[in-house]
Amino acid sequence: MTKGHKRSVYKACGFVLQAIDYGESDRIVTFYTDTYGKLRGIAKGARRSRKRFANAIEIFSCSAIIFSRKTTHSLALIENCDVIDHYPAIREDLEKTLIASYLIELVDKFTIEETKNLKLFQLIHNFLNLIENGHNSEEIVRFFELRLLSLAGYEPALEHCMVCNTHIDNIDTPYFNPVDGGIRCYHCRMNNTTSCIPVSPGTIKALLMGRDMGIDKIHRLVFSKQSLAESRQILSRFIAQVLGREVKSLGVLDEIRRLTL
Repeated sequence: MTKGHKRSVYKACGFVLQAIDYGESDRIVTFYTDTYGKLRGIAKGARRSRKRFANAIEIFSCSAIIFSRKTTHSLALIENCDVIDHYPAIREDLEKTLIASYLIELVDKFTIEETKNLKLFQLIHNFLNLIENGHNSEEIVRFFELRLLSLAGYEPALEHCMVCNTHIDNIDTPYFNPVDGGIRCYHCRMNNTTSCIPVSPGTIKALLMGRDMGIDKIHRLVFSKQSLAESRQILSRFIAQVLGREVKSLGVLDEIRRLTL
């Protein structure tokens, strides 16, 4: 950090979460950075001069940012922004682009400004690299959701019944309750039948395996059709419960997949 007369100047590396038009020529850009967490700044003249910021403020680009501001909580002024990785293989494929956009929207929804989380920054980096390298399966999306939920403090309880603490290995018919964010055994779900979703033990165990597996091996884990459907249902319902609304980009992704089947 270097001191000026009125504004302090900072450097960071960040992924673009959102960019919206502001006024006639500017854009308000939201980044998730390695050093400052979620950061919002104004890119002056970004709409008028595309060359100045090039691809650096496009959604899910990874960019080197130089910004200034008067106080810690004031809107940053983006002085300069150079692209580090534009993820060309993702952008040339519609499904990959929609998946990346969904992951980025989730990060935006689950984070607040000025809260640093280097593990979350690394999570975005790791999963965008996976997609860029051709690993854009539905399983990858589920594993990102799980890990993001954990880092955001909303990790679903999948190993034990939330009521009686019976381990998943000893539950023949688990049920997931999106309101509580965890599983229940058959007996403990009897008083909560409306919101509980039946799920096979194999699906829960597959999710747990993917949650804990190293990033270099995670793309090797393949779900059955049943596990894909069940895992998507329970995690999308839980995420909607936490956020209080559906995530728009997930609906778009689902619709495009239906049209291309």
